[in-house]
Amino acid sequence: MAGAVWAVGEVVDGAITRMSTEVATVARRLADAAGRDATGVVVAGDPTGPSTELAAYIPRVLAVAAAEAERRPAAAVTAAHVAALAREARPAWIVIGATPDGRDVAGALAVMLDIGVLANALDVAWDGAAGPVVEASVLGGRVLSRSAFTADRGIVLLTPNVIAAEPAPAAGVVEVAASGAVDVTAVAVVDHVAAPAEQVPIEEARVIVAGGRGVGSPEGFGIVAELAELLGGSVGATRAAVDAGWIDYAHQVGQTGKSVRPALYLALGISGAIQHRVGMQAAETIVAVNRDPDAPLAEYADLYAVGDLFEVGPAIVDEIRARRGQGRSDG
Repeated sequence: MAGAVWAVGEVVDGAITRMSTEVATVARRLADAAGRDATGVVVAGDPTGPSTELAAYIPRVLAVAAAEAERRPAAAVTAAHVAALAREARPAWIVIGATPDGRDVAGALAVMLDIGVLANALDVAWDGAAGPVVEASVLGGRVLSRSAFTADRGIVLLTPNVIAAEPAPAAGVVEVAASGAVDVTAVAVVDHVAAPAEQVPIEEARVIVAGGRGVGSPEGFGIVAELAELLGGSVGATRAAVDAGWIDYAHQVGQTGKSVRPALYLALGISGAIQHRVGMQAAETIVAVNRDPDAPLAEYADLYAVGDLFEVGPAIVDEIRARRGQGRSDG
C-alpha cells in the first residue's frame, strides 16, 4: 500500500458527508492515472455505516473505530489515527476536503508526518514525474495557479463543490483497521449545540436564494427565506450580511464562507464582488436582482434584473403562488 493515494472521509451525525464522496472521487481518479492504489480512511465511534457509504466511491476503505470520537474534537481524533496508519503504510498522497475540520486535519497531518500541503484545489491531475498537479484559486479568485509538490508525498486540500462525485464502477471493500494507541489532544468536547436546521444545507442545495447588503436588515431576509421555501431551496448570504449580524455564518457563501454548486443561485441585493463570486460561480444558472446596473454580478449572471429586491422579490413570490394555484400573497 506504500505510495497509495488516500482519501480521508469526514463523518457528521453518523454518515459520510458529500464532501467525502468528492474527495474519494478525486483520489480514485488520481490513483487510476498514476497506476497506484486508492484507499479511503474513515475514523468514527462506529465507522461501519460511513465506511460502507464511502466504499461506493473508492476501491478500499479502512474503517477505524475510535471510542474517543465522542469525547474529543473530531478533527484531532481523525488526524491522530490517520497519522498513525500513514506512518506504517506510507501513502504518497492524501486528499482531504477543505471543510473547517478538514483544514484542521490537514494542518495536523502536515506537522505529524512532515509533509507539505497544497490548498484551495479546484482540480488535481497526474503529470508523470511531477506527480499530482493542483490547480488552485488564489488572490481571492483573481488568479488560477498550477502547483506540484517538491517531494514525493503531500496533502491536497480539495475545495468543496468543484468536483462532481462519481461512484466507482464497483463497490469497494471495507477493512477494519487498528491504528493502536494514539495521542489525542486533551481538549474535551463538553457539549453539542445544534444549529437551526435548514431544509437542505447550502453545500448540498439544488436551489439557493441569497441575500446581500441590499437586504438591509434581519427582517429583510424574510423575502429571501420565503422564496427559498417556495423553491424548495436554502438561504445563502454574503459576508457583509453575516458581519452585520443579519443572519448566521452557516449561510455565508464566498471566499471566507462556503463554496456551493446549486442548479439555481438567486441573488438578491448582492453586488457580486470577487470574494463572493468564488463561492458561487460554479452554479449552473445565476439569476440576480439589484438596483445597480453596473454591479459586478451583472457581468456573469445568466439573468440580471435591475430593480428593487423588495418589489421584484414579492412579485416573484406572487407569480410562483399563482402558477401553483395558491393565491396571491399579502405583500
